[in-house]
This record gives sequence, C-alpha cells and structure tokens, in this order.
Amino acid sequence: MNGLFVFFLLIYLMTLITNLLIFFLVLTDYNLHNPMYFFLANLAFLDMSYPSVTAPRMLFDLVTKSRSIPIPACIAQVFFYVSFANSEIFLLSAMSYDRYIAICHPLHYKLIMSWSVCTHMASLVWVGGFSHSLVHTSFLLRLSFCRTSSIHNFFCDLPHLIQITCTDTFINMVVVFLLGGSVLLGVFLLTFLPYVYIFRTILRIRSKTGKRKAFSTCTSHLTVVFITYGSFIFIYMVPSSSDMVNLYKLFTVISSLINPLLNPLIYSLRNKDLMEALMKSYYHLKNH
Repeated sequence: MNGLFVFFLLIYLMTLITNLLIFFLVLTDYNLHNPMYFFLANLAFLDMSYPSVTAPRMLFDLVTKSRSIPIPACIAQVFFYVSFANSEIFLLSAMSYDRYIAICHPLHYKLIMSWSVCTHMASLVWVGGFSHSLVHTSFLLRLSFCRTSSIHNFFCDLPHLIQITCTDTFINMVVVFLLGGSVLLGVFLLTFLPYVYIFRTILRIRSKTGKRKAFSTCTSHLTVVFITYGSFIFIYMVPSSSDMVNLYKLFTVISSLINPLLNPLIYSLRNKDLMEALMKSYYHLKNH
C-alpha cells in the first residue's frame, strides 16, 4: 500500500480522535463548563471539520493516482475550506478576548463572559466565517474555465481557480484584497491587541508564581495562534513561483492536516484541567 496514504490516513484519524476526545471531555465534564473550554470545544469541532475538507480527497487521489479534481468539486472544496479557515481565525480572536477578560478583569469575568455572550460570540464566529466564504465563492461562480474541466491538485484554493480561468478576474482580485485583506487585518488586530494589555497586566503582578500562572493560561492559545497565522502567511503572502510549488503543497498539507492535530496536543499537554478530566474519564470507563 502507498506509504504516503498510510502516513496521511494515520494523521487524519489521529486528528479526528484527539479533537473528538477534547470535544467529548468539554461536553461531559462539569468542571470544564466555562467560557474558555466552550471556545476550545468549538476549536476542536473546527479542527475535525477543517481537515475533512481536503484529507478524504487527498487520500482518494493517493490510492487512485488521479491527481485531479473536477471544477464544481473544487469550488465546493474552496467554499468549505475558506469557511472553516476563516471561522478558526475568528475563533482565535474570540479566545484572545476571553483571555483578556480573565486576566485583566478577573473579578468581572463571570459577569462579562456569560453564557449568552459566549454563544453570541460563537455564532458570530461561524456566521462570519461562512458568510465571508460565500462572498468569495459567489464571485468564483461568475468565472468561465475554458482551458480545463479539472484542476491537477488534491487541494483547491482561490488562487488555483483564478489562475486557470479565461474570464477577467479583476473583480475577483479586488474582492480578495479589499474584503479579505480588511477582514483579516481586523481579525489579526483583535487577536493580538488584547495581549498588549494582558502582558502589561502580568508584568504588574508582583508574585513570580502569580505571573507564571497568569502567563500559563495564555501560552497554549498563543502557540496555536502563531502556528495558524504562520502557515497562512506563508501560503498567501509568499509570492508563488515554479520553484516554490512543492513547498507550497507541503505547507497546504501542514495547514489543513497537521495544524488541527497539533492544536489538541498543545492544549491537552499544557492544561491540567483537561488532563484531569481525561484521567477521570479513563478510570470511569475502566471501572465499568
């Protein structure tokens, strides 16, 4: 059997299992019923959905060696890929705000981050992600693909489709740069600006133990943020060329398959509450 197929199948299954485990723990353990883990459960659900857009097709291509995707299937893949990608970066900004309130306004945390506020924020994350994708996909539908009926890659994204169209793509490029750029810049600021105030607050804490404890609640989130943004910046900001094709494909695999596997590992290995919930579930199953 194809070695790459086995390798990526194992990664995909591990991604689904680890994220499903976090989602299950947050759902069933009462001690994890708070805003931080509510958003973490949303992240786990996204990290199950996100690779499921590209991984099954990639595994199919590795078995059949077809290496091509019909244009309609490619557009559908773009819609869901961009939806989940946008929802994830929107969610990371919501998680930044949650950490800001927890550290900078701890006495008002429960009042500000009520369940009503959390569910509204989560709804905005999902609606925003899918709405943003719907705009880009709608503009893709106006394009004619006269040179080919399929794209030779396991992974579809906006640049792939724009490159093979014979229609004027000026409007599409304007939408990508203006709408995409403005939205992503805004989300980027909403994600990183709270940490300016968080670090300022942490530096004011006199106790070294208090500083360490406050910072430890942010390190997992910051690690996920840097990995996610690092992958996206390389994929979309680095100029494409024939020499960069294989490296580009590697980073699309990392972004769509490896990152969703790393996220639950980063959170579970650095989070005492999650590890305790995991051990509690393990002993419960063992005794029954």
